[in-house]
Amino acid sequence: MNKSELIDAIAKDAGITKVAAKAALESFMSNVTSTLQQKDGKISLVGFGTFSVAERAARQGINPATKMPIKIAAKKVAKFKAGAELATAVAGDKKKKK
Repeated sequence: MNKSELIDAIAKDAGITKVAAKAALESFMSNVTSTLQQKDGKISLVGFGTFSVAERAARQGINPATKMPIKIAAKKVAKFKAGAELATAVAGDKKKKK
C-alpha cells in the first residue's frame, strides 16, 4: 500500500473526504517526525506499537566495490516496535485477547 492508497482507505473507513484524510495523515507523520527529533522523543500507541530513536555507534565496514575498510559514522535512526495486538494480527494468531 502506498500513501495515496492509504489516504483512500482512511477516507473510506472514517467516512471523510480524501482531502481531510490526507490532512490527517500528513499531520500524523509531521507530529511523529517532530516528536522523534526532540531529545528522548518517543511515541507509544497502545496495541499498535512504539516509535523511538536509537543511536547507532560508529563502526568499521567494507566497501563492496574495492573491498577496502571504511569508517561508518555514528548516527541516530528511527525505530518502530510493533505492539502485542499488531504482532498477533500479523502473525495470524486467532487467539482473542481476554
